[in-house]
Amino acid sequence: MPIALAQKAIDDSARAMASAPAEALAGAARTLAHTLADGGTIYICGNGGSASQAQHFAAEFVGRFLMERPALASVALTTDSSILTAIGNDYGFELVFARQVRALMKPVDLLWGLSTSGRSPNVLKAFQAAKEIGAKTLFMCGAKAPEELDLDSILTAPTPDTPRVQEMHLLYGHTLCHLVEHLLFAAPGELDKS
Repeated sequence: MPIALAQKAIDDSARAMASAPAEALAGAARTLAHTLADGGTIYICGNGGSASQAQHFAAEFVGRFLMERPALASVALTTDSSILTAIGNDYGFELVFARQVRALMKPVDLLWGLSTSGRSPNVLKAFQAAKEIGAKTLFMCGAKAPEELDLDSILTAPTPDTPRVQEMHLLYGHTLCHLVEHLLFAAPGELDKS
């Protein structure tokens, strides 16, 4: 039985990965690369597993992904326990990211939010704050993104299973890091091509 369950998980994951939206990923990567090339910062947020992925992706930009290159400006909004607990206590958990967005982000920046359900109130409020500032936005979510959002890029993971959504978000994030490095450092002439 455990072998059959393991094989089912592998097969389900492979099916989900095969549906990854290459064209949408390439478009989102161009937006990220333009943000960085224009002197902007990528801010990333999410809850639980998505918070750890936010930190992971920020580290890939600031450190490196596949190539030696200059550090890229990226900040996970999930890491400062004093800010998170102060805002959560004083204003409510729904504002832990939006308050940071209003304090830190400029119109040249980009907010990248992750939510497996697509309905995390604090991530959605952060997007509202980013749009008010005039910043660009990227949302990675499960199969269904909220229709009321007016975001620049949305990458859905077309599966109802949370573990598969998280796996797809990891694939999407790594793909975006790879493409950003390619566009900014390996082949910068490709950045403005469609």
